[in-house]
Parts: sequence; structure tokens; C-alpha cells
Amino acid sequence: MIDTKTIELRPFETLGHANHGWLNARHHFSFANYHDPARMGWGAIRVWNDDEIAANSGFPPHPHQDMEIITYVRSGAITHQDSMGNKGRTGAGDVQVMSAGNGVRHAEYNLEPETTTLFQIWILPRERGGQPSWGAKPFPKGDRSGRFVTLASGFAEDSDALPIRADARVLGATLKAGESVTYQVGEGRHAYLVPAIGTIELAGERIEARDGAALKGGTYTITAIQDAEIVMVDAD
Repeated sequence: MIDTKTIELRPFETLGHANHGWLNARHHFSFANYHDPARMGWGAIRVWNDDEIAANSGFPPHPHQDMEIITYVRSGAITHQDSMGNKGRTGAGDVQVMSAGNGVRHAEYNLEPETTTLFQIWILPRERGGQPSWGAKPFPKGDRSGRFVTLASGFAEDSDALPIRADARVLGATLKAGESVTYQVGEGRHAYLVPAIGTIELAGERIEARDGAALKGGTYTITAIQDAEIVMVDAD
């Protein structure tokens, strides 16, 4: 049985919040003007932002370095353009990754007529430097029904996932109400789980949509109270 001390819940209403008009952001970890010494990161996971980006707006070109940046689009779409010449549109349920390496500039715009919602996750790379890279891939939600699918990974065996340069995996699952899935977090590793939609139960704790749960090593059974879409990172 899981000791509930291995779970730290972060309810949505306790997250950092910044509303810039065009961007309404919640921060699971310290970010920009939100600073909480107790929420500086979780293992190699440094940022998990829950962003709502207004129609026909977005982030103008800005730099990144030495960070693995994963974007999981929940609704709408985001259009990426970078200094490497990459450009692409990522729609709901799909994923894009950028390894910032020794430095890259990129812009992300919501060119849609509706609000786009997404999770943006930053993971510390296993080593600094290297050439930057970008990639995107569709991940049909039906393929994740009742199980976790690896969306992005730094491990060679996950050949169907988008590659990142970190000892980490980004996973997604969809569960119908009443369905369960079990996942083992290795000793010494750090997992962070957020339901994009729906409500789940984990070790007797009720976790609502957009709440966060930080998990230590152990085996966890996740049960959907309502139909749920789950995103999780398992990192060192």
C-alpha cells in the first residue's frame, strides 16, 4: 500500500497565477514573478505551466538555452517558428518538443480563432550544450485508452516517442470513468502527474482536473472517477 507521504498534492487554486490578458497562466513550479522556495522543481522537472493563450496572440521570439521544453496541447493549436528554420502547427492532444541546447530563439503563436490551452513542461537536460532541435508528432487519444503511452523520452528503447535529451519520459493516458491504470515510479525518481480533464483517485486522494501530484518512488494505481486525460512526467 502506498504511503500517502509519497504524494504531494498541488490543488489548482494554490498554483502561481499570472494573467496578462492575452495569456492566463498557472504555474505548478516557481516561474517568472511567481516564487515559492518549496516549489522550485521536482527532480529534473523545472517548469509545468498551464497556459490559456487568447486567439491571435502568443509569445514573440525569445531565447532559450540548456532546457528540454515539451508542449502538450489540450485544446486549440499552437504554431511554432524558430531560429533553426523550423515551423509547425501542433493541435489538441499532440506534442512538440524543443531541445534548446547551446541556444535557440523561437516564437509560439495561437493563430486560431479560439483560445488555445496547453501544458508547457521544462526538464533539465542530462548535459549542457549541443545543437538545438525541434520536433512534433500527433498522438491519437484512442491509442492511449486505458494505458500510458510514452509521448517524449530520453531513452533509446522508446523509439516511437519524440526524443528529448533528459533521463525522463513524458506519458499520456486516457481513462473512462471506473477504469484504472497502474504505474511504477522507480526509487530515487520523481514523477509529476496532472489530469488535463476529468477527476481521478490516487492512493485515496481525489485529484481534480489541472491539480498536480508530485510522486516519489512506488507503485501507484490511478482510477478515473470521471472520464480523464492524464499527463505525467517521470524524471530523475
